[in-house]
Amino acid sequence: MAEKPKAQDFDEVRKDIVKLLHQPEYDDGSAGPVLVRLAWHSSGTYDEETDTGGSNGAGMRYEAEGGDPANAGLQHARVFLEPVKSKHPWITYADLWTLAGIVAIKEMEGPDIEWKGGRTDYVDDSKLPPRGRLPDGAQGSDHLRHVFGRMGFSDQEIVALSGAHNLGRCHSDRSGFHGAWVHNPTRFTNQYFRLLSSLDWEKVKKDNGVEQFEYYDEDLEAGLMMLPSDIALRDDAHFSPWVKIYADDKDTFFKDFAAVFAKLVELGIQRDDQGRITNVDNEKGGYHAAPKKKREPGSPGKTSDDKVDVDEAGPLAKENGKFRARL
Repeated sequence: MAEKPKAQDFDEVRKDIVKLLHQPEYDDGSAGPVLVRLAWHSSGTYDEETDTGGSNGAGMRYEAEGGDPANAGLQHARVFLEPVKSKHPWITYADLWTLAGIVAIKEMEGPDIEWKGGRTDYVDDSKLPPRGRLPDGAQGSDHLRHVFGRMGFSDQEIVALSGAHNLGRCHSDRSGFHGAWVHNPTRFTNQYFRLLSSLDWEKVKKDNGVEQFEYYDEDLEAGLMMLPSDIALRDDAHFSPWVKIYADDKDTFFKDFAAVFAKLVELGIQRDDQGRITNVDNEKGGYHAAPKKKREPGSPGKTSDDKVDVDEAGPLAKENGKFRARL
């Protein structure tokens, strides 16, 4: 059974995550937003009724979860973190991915968010959740309540968590949507709510058939976008009061977001009074860290435990060449 890491061990990991956030030629110059999305999606598969999915296990190491179309583009985030895993091989991917999101939010001027370590990595793919549990940005209020309600979130928490759209942008080759929600997508603020509630958003059908809402700022000569699910927050009778509260009060938004994001990355985790994880996988296997993915291509039988044909850095090397991102 592996020895439980100490707080100071995680502090060293935090420092190395901070060092990799600056990626001048990747997206908007930062790996931060995609790391937040990785933490989100690695946790947001939880189902409260069946107590399956969640942040334990790091299931995206396996094709059944990592290859889910809802996770398109997250291979970039996982590869960005490989140098940290190489330097700290003791940390589990499940802890690394969730911690990276917490660190990224803080470094992008967001709130402090409570985080506890101790997640283990699955030894095989037998416990992966089914696909289809993550939210679809093309849908409306009923879909949001179904997906987030399954995780145990209230209407207020759904709106607060949606504030993560202050960060990053959509890519047409990943989700089908295209563009950023806010003017500065690498700074965490409440601007998403202010823009959502104050601008006149026009429905636009893109060349790929996807519908989104857009606004063109003539002064800045820049366009912004919102997803149909964002507009649903503005228009729904129970969601919209929270949109207005968070648009008017940044401090309240930060407080509520910190609470709900901390809840998100704990989904599926059971702890005792001392904060030790008591999930069956942890009790039987201890703090099991999956080995770092190999850097060279190879056959499924000879590479890492995710049984894919090559580690993720291989296929991404050519794609990320245009960004000259540090891999």
